Amino acid sequence: MKIAFVGKGGSGKTTLSSLFIRHLAARQASVIAVDADINQHLGAALGLDDAEAAALPAMGSHLPLIKDYLRGSNPRIASAETMIKTTPPGTGSRLLRVGESNPVYEACARRVRLDGGEIRLMATGPFAESDLGVSCYHSKVGAVELFLNHLVDGPDEYVVVDMTAGADSFASGMFTRFDMTFLVAEPTRRGVSVYRQYKEYARDFGVALRVVGNKAQGRDDVSFLREETGDDLLTVFAHSEWVRAMEKGRPARFGLLEQEIRTALETLGHTACESYAGRDWERYTRQMVHFHLKNAESWGNERAGVDLAAQVDPGFVLGESPPVEHAPREGASRIDTPQPA
Repeated sequence: MKIAFVGKGGSGKTTLSSLFIRHLAARQASVIAVDADINQHLGAALGLDDAEAAALPAMGSHLPLIKDYLRGSNPRIASAETMIKTTPPGTGSRLLRVGESNPVYEACARRVRLDGGEIRLMATGPFAESDLGVSCYHSKVGAVELFLNHLVDGPDEYVVVDMTAGADSFASGMFTRFDMTFLVAEPTRRGVSVYRQYKEYARDFGVALRVVGNKAQGRDDVSFLREETGDDLLTVFAHSEWVRAMEKGRPARFGLLEQEIRTALETLGHTACESYAGRDWERYTRQMVHFHLKNAESWGNERAGVDLAAQVDPGFVLGESPPVEHAPREGASRIDTPQPA
């Protein structure tokens, strides 16, 4: 399942996403963590030192490799150069699985050992000097969007994305790629303003959104969040000595995390699982195509020099497939989702 953490800058979304990732790793879950924030701090929050975090490969720098691999033998895509961030998969495209080995992971992911488990960590990468004044950060996040568009994930597989701050997440269709979006909100007027903005933008796309309160210091803070966000408030994280030590770079064993925080993390996990169970693969694919056509008309056709609407395979629906399969059989146009017994 795909899970996003969003919120205003400084709300603690990177801290909470790293806690959730540690929580999953401790349960031996298969996890890919993605740092898609312009401020790349997820690696440090997961225990990497400065040198290790700086050495993480940037997905944005490997975009040609990602495009070439995902294109596969898709006859609707003339070349990898004509692929844009929203290009959807079709017959012949290579699909990705969370636990497999492939050239994309080899180039863009690094394994990180955590208490009781191991995860793959991927990062969009920071601005380079050559980007200053000429590029926006969403050109780098496009690599993450392509990755998510071609990823076939199952109920026991997790992709956790630490998104860019504020409403910038809506600069692409990536906000519709998640089974659950956790919006981290502090108990302040500014803290809940991003929630209102996010909910308004997401309303027409069926985005599953729950509010996670953070930095609450008492009942009054919890009451404020409840009054401002209503039933969308899922749980609240209070002060944690374990988290304080982690932020200083000196975390204790994860098993010593306070029970109150552990219970809140379990609530996040249960809620995400319930949301994934209701995933509609046809709607998921339809939204992918919707944003591709919008981007093609707005700027993609001109940049690529071709009609990118032709990349859409009208009979293709993304869905669960056996881990060994990367693309439909010759002549097939659909990957069916297995039905529960």
